[in-house]
Amino acid sequence: MSNDRKILHIDMDAFYASVEQRDNPELRGKPLVVGGGSNRGVVAAASYEARRFGIRSAMPIRDAMRRCPELLRVPPRMAHYQGVSQQIFEIFRTYSPLVEGLSLDEAFLDVSDSRSLFGSENSIALRIKNQIRSVTELTASVGVAPNKLLAKIASDLEKPDGLVVITHENIHSILDPLPVRVIPGVGRETFAKLAKFHIYTIADLRNASRRDLTSVFGRFAERMRQRASGIDDRPVVASRDEKSISAEETYDQDLSDVVVMNRELLRLAEKTAARLRSRKLVAGTIQVKIREADFTTYTRQRSIHPPSCSTDQLFQMAKQLLAAWLAEHPEARIRLLGVGGSELAADGQRDLFASLPETGKDDVDQAVDRIRERFGALAVGRARTLDRS
Repeated sequence: MSNDRKILHIDMDAFYASVEQRDNPELRGKPLVVGGGSNRGVVAAASYEARRFGIRSAMPIRDAMRRCPELLRVPPRMAHYQGVSQQIFEIFRTYSPLVEGLSLDEAFLDVSDSRSLFGSENSIALRIKNQIRSVTELTASVGVAPNKLLAKIASDLEKPDGLVVITHENIHSILDPLPVRVIPGVGRETFAKLAKFHIYTIADLRNASRRDLTSVFGRFAERMRQRASGIDDRPVVASRDEKSISAEETYDQDLSDVVVMNRELLRLAEKTAARLRSRKLVAGTIQVKIREADFTTYTRQRSIHPPSCSTDQLFQMAKQLLAAWLAEHPEARIRLLGVGGSELAADGQRDLFASLPETGKDDVDQAVDRIRERFGALAVGRARTLDRS
């Protein structure tokens, strides 16, 4: 680990739900979820009062109501949350130009060069917390550490309103007792495999034999040992010209059913297409990213003419790429899937290319975009992306 880098990971506490409780005093101190407009909906965010009942994001609203019949529900106000997020990020940039946003309510800050102006990294973290509370009446949890991995782990240890500092001196005393699942990349299925070797904590993972780690992680065994040792050299990236836009997901249980793979592929294509449209971009090349259970990773790509930001066109191309890969790898078990677009151009440039026959899909995409902009990402979705259960 670098001795010079000082990284903050700042994560707002139950952001959507906290904004709603702030704006409506009648909701304060009560179990609340944002989203779930009908009993078929899902939870977009849950207050800490609701989390005590085991309610969490993405849970079907019917399950949440079963756990807590007194649960209160409010519809999402995404434009409002975006406005609050802008206030918070303005505070971040007061203290460092190196701000890497991960979502509306989460970011990394590199404050290594900010200490001469604002004091120690711990002081900066406390100042940011206090300023967020003063400006927005909301709380944030902050992790302070020499790198991004440790800062992210630290920010989650004392939620809500936490401040945890990991240094070179206390790293093992903090990390070692933690469950190994706090390390990114260790999901439910991987945890079950590690348990067979009696690897339950980060200390267990760091001290495990190479043979045991290789049997679980394959060629990524040493990388996982480094993570368990708190080693992470990734820089905080403030801004960069986007060369590609993508969405990917790692699954707790490996995918082996082609129908399920295609359903997930459509879900990812929809996310990527929506991100392209939100930036007024089109993609001239479509990629799929595939990671097998043994962590072997493949990418496949193909040009699309004219460039597009249509969900259906991205999905059809991605589906073809995945089918071709599956033909080469029968009976594969997939741990991660991703769909991306590159060779980006401004949306208006589509007029320069030969047009495809009209399919009506753009109208569907635009309608979905308008609904989600007003009511949130979970307000509407394609039926084909839903699990049959």
